Amino acid sequence: MSHGTNATLVGAGRHDAAAAPARSGLMRGNTPLALVAGAFTAAQLLLVRPDMGLGWDETVYVSQVSDRAPAAFFSAPRARGISLLVAPVTLWSSSTGLLRVFLAVLSGLALFLALRAWRGLFPTLVLAGGGALFATLWVTLYYGPQAMPNLWVALGALLTVGCFLRARLDRRALWGTALGAALMALMRPTDAVYVALPLLAVALAGRHWRLGLVTSAGLLAGALPWVVEAYTSYGGLRERLNEASRVQGGLGWNIAVDDQMRSMAGRTLCRPCTGSMPEPVLMVWWFTLPLLALLGLAVAVRARRTARTLIPLACAATAAFPYLFLIGYAAPRFLTPAYALLAVPIADGLRHLVRTPAGRWRPLATGVLAVALAGHLAVQYAVLDRMVDRTVAHHGSWARNVATMRSLGVRPPCLLTGHEAIPVAYYAGCASGAVRGNNANTTRAEILRTARREPVAVLSVPGAAPPSYARDWPLHRLDNMDVRIAPAPRDGGAA
Repeated sequence: MSHGTNATLVGAGRHDAAAAPARSGLMRGNTPLALVAGAFTAAQLLLVRPDMGLGWDETVYVSQVSDRAPAAFFSAPRARGISLLVAPVTLWSSSTGLLRVFLAVLSGLALFLALRAWRGLFPTLVLAGGGALFATLWVTLYYGPQAMPNLWVALGALLTVGCFLRARLDRRALWGTALGAALMALMRPTDAVYVALPLLAVALAGRHWRLGLVTSAGLLAGALPWVVEAYTSYGGLRERLNEASRVQGGLGWNIAVDDQMRSMAGRTLCRPCTGSMPEPVLMVWWFTLPLLALLGLAVAVRARRTARTLIPLACAATAAFPYLFLIGYAAPRFLTPAYALLAVPIADGLRHLVRTPAGRWRPLATGVLAVALAGHLAVQYAVLDRMVDRTVAHHGSWARNVATMRSLGVRPPCLLTGHEAIPVAYYAGCASGAVRGNNANTTRAEILRTARREPVAVLSVPGAAPPSYARDWPLHRLDNMDVRIAPAPRDGGAA
């Protein structure tokens, strides 16, 4: 072996020896984040039962890419990102349990990648703490394994903002900024724009043209299917935005803070949002969020690293703004992106409460914080447990009603209309139709024509008056639901 070859091998050995500590440090830095992400997935599988049937909105998204039932009406505000996300499972399996496991694992992986994008901006334990704060909220756990877009907007926002903050020092982060922005816009284009407004303002004010263009390009790429569909199905982008506003009750100045407060006890949709406020213990954590955010900002200002805290706080504020002040109803999931963006700055503020600048622990503050966090987790678990039980019972009633209707002759191909027709139709393998309301997609004449060739049923709440065309149809009392089934045509189904 030549001397030159020996030198090359020695040099390689030195390079490997130098690289090993770097790789080891990287692995150690990733471990806390991986543990948080893994615990998030495990908690979903343990606490949100995989056998929980699909909810109303889930059946709309899943039906677009499943052969279990005809595609449900897809209203203007919806985007097809979540349908694409679940397609790898729903295209070949109708198992809800398998879909839940797939989404739980995928959301855990996405949380890890989103937190990792913040490496170098905050200490690893702060990132892990922020991830844990976000991952243990009942709304995060409840929607983690569900085919709903809001959590994915939140994870995309976390990835986008982290990479945006790193992009000036690490150009590879530009790809993460674009990817995160595209993910947000693919799931909910309007939410993505609200999240990105402070980023675009910072890029413009600081003349960071490349960063602004990359963020904009990601938003446009993700929103492109929604925009194309606006022109092919709604007559244009403005028309779709106007229709989306109508479906959501007409967007405009409307203080919905109290609506969100009422939903904190575990209401998936508060529309109309009436009734009394939840017990104060259920809302304490929500009122502490802005205070803790201000603490994180004060810590950042004192440490002369204001931007990396102020920017995510600004994005959280713009993400929450339309759902607090522009919409006439509430759902806890609407604020998920804001919670995700608040988590890291809040965790940074809490770290400075329990540790001195020299790195020593403050025993009293640590004990008080531990007790407070234990109480917070107890409240989150109590709400989550009640939500899961209620959801399983509600979805179970849909399944029982479908079984009864099948025994009465309502089998695919078939059409359901009326109260909760969209989810029940998915369970039954039927098409769904409505002649009025936000999901109107058919007419009375079309329903009657359909009844001449296949089973048609009208669903209503117990005791409610049926539509005029179904008054003479045989009535059947089901589980919390009345069903009127069109008589079978005497000519054997001829149109």
